[in-house]
Amino acid sequence: MAEKSIVTGQYVRIKQTPASVGERMLAQIIDWVVQAAYVAAWAYLGPRLTGSLQIIFIVILPTLFYCPLCEMLTGGQTLGKWLVKLRVIMADGSLPSLAAYLLRWLLMIVDGPTLGCIGVLVMILNRNNQRLGDMAAGTLVVKLRSYSKIQVSLDEYDYLTEGYRPSYPQASDLSLEQVDIIARTLDTNQPERITQLSLKVQQLLSVTRREPSDESFLRRIVRDYQYYALEEI
Repeated sequence: MAEKSIVTGQYVRIKQTPASVGERMLAQIIDWVVQAAYVAAWAYLGPRLTGSLQIIFIVILPTLFYCPLCEMLTGGQTLGKWLVKLRVIMADGSLPSLAAYLLRWLLMIVDGPTLGCIGVLVMILNRNNQRLGDMAAGTLVVKLRSYSKIQVSLDEYDYLTEGYRPSYPQASDLSLEQVDIIARTLDTNQPERITQLSLKVQQLLSVTRREPSDESFLRRIVRDYQYYALEEI
């Protein structure tokens, strides 16, 4: 199956494999079974529900919003996707927003069985196996094991020459999310925010700034992080 490459803000290329149509259908069937079982369980316990509001909030709404709620709370997975090892992500590799989750869920009205499973036909006809909801929301459903495989493209590191020597080995302990915060803060060009973040990074890594400015310190931290990312490949 073809892989799709994305490049994050840290110049990290993630090669991922879109979930196959069969895997997506299996995950969806599992989710439908879970929803049906939930409704059946409350139907059995029905006499304990004394009013229409209880039925709406305890049975109807959780069943109706099962998929977007699960995906928002777990970072892109329902029970079916978890069992099949799939995850919903944005096309650039980031986590989907609330709006993206809701949009792809709303379009299940078109993609799902109510209109003849148009989504299955659309998935078959495009290389990334996206249904209409994914195309509209800019999302992909990928294999979880492939999403976790990260490769670094050397040509993105034109400033990391063979003679580059990192100054802060502790930078390797940072996460992608933390480095992304540093990079986005540097892009703001707001001295106060940069100074505050510089102090926080120094405390977090237990290091003392050796660069002449907070901005140069943070840029060095990002470069050192990228250097160690290369070393791990």
